[in-house]
Amino acid sequence: MVTTAVAAVAGAVPPARKAQAVTVATTTALPPTLTRRQLLAAVATASTLPTAAASAAAPRFAEIPGSGGVKALDLREGSGEIPAVGDQVAVHYYGRLAAKQGWRFDSTYDHKDETGDPMPFVFTLGSGKVIPGMEAAVKSMRVGGLRRVIIPPSQGYQNTSQEPVPPNFFDRQRLFTTIFNPTRLANGEGSTLGTLIFDIELINIRQRP
Repeated sequence: MVTTAVAAVAGAVPPARKAQAVTVATTTALPPTLTRRQLLAAVATASTLPTAAASAAAPRFAEIPGSGGVKALDLREGSGEIPAVGDQVAVHYYGRLAAKQGWRFDSTYDHKDETGDPMPFVFTLGSGKVIPGMEAAVKSMRVGGLRRVIIPPSQGYQNTSQEPVPPNFFDRQRLFTTIFNPTRLANGEGSTLGTLIFDIELINIRQRP
């Protein structure tokens, strides 16, 4: 279900972070005939956290005021300026589609310039060219911040000309044929098909009016 996919993907660690190795401590030596299945079971047991403690420590998403239902979780607080309408901003992002089990349809880190460096996505706040949910997220961020947002369909793609769009034709086609699938829309699934999950990093404010 889409709700499950949103929870699973939105609760994942940021894609840019590397997973830490798990160290298993034992008080007795493992028998020489220990099977692979037994070893995996031991690792799983040793690395399991208490459910209540994990739930209590888990950060929660909060709805951005006036955003139309966009929910945000700050993964890293920025220390720079807050952009305003009319500012040209540069961001990096990972975009996922909840209806496809969190399929990553685009990432600016995959967009390379001639030197091989990732190219950020640049847009002007308030221009109307970008999906409203991304604008709402960026307008309340500080430069240097990293934020995960869950964007409902009403604040996501309303047509195929809104940015950001995947540069790859097949990714773009898969994205839009899922969101605007006429059969599923007719079945009343429109409230779930276009749910998006973005990790957005505000790099800088490039130009002020």
